[in-house]
Amino acid sequence: MNTQLLEISPVLPSQDIDRDVAWYQKYTGFEMVHKDEMYAVLKRKQLCIHLQWHADTEDDPLLGGSVIKIFVKNITPIFEEFVTRGTVSPGKLRKNTPWKTHEFGFYDLNQNALFIVEDVV
Repeated sequence: MNTQLLEISPVLPSQDIDRDVAWYQKYTGFEMVHKDEMYAVLKRKQLCIHLQWHADTEDDPLLGGSVIKIFVKNITPIFEEFVTRGTVSPGKLRKNTPWKTHEFGFYDLNQNALFIVEDVV
């Protein structure tokens, strides 16, 4: 049984649109739908991640540290895919957390945290 991705559409800050699009393609399987110098849209099935360039100045801070959670059904296949891609190590899947999830997480190049989460019923 494959992982069922449900929904997401965050806009994350980026210091380098070209670099970050390449990283997301390699390490997450998201493909570019649109890109210009300031903004990119990446998509994997019905999920979208938007990247917006920031100058990381006082007037336009990058900040970083955003967190997104992608909720799925059947987390194991996508976890195995991300291990194969080199995105996470094999020991990163946390099963049966106290808050009733299976999940794993990683950081992108701007220190945005991405978590893949499956609710445990």
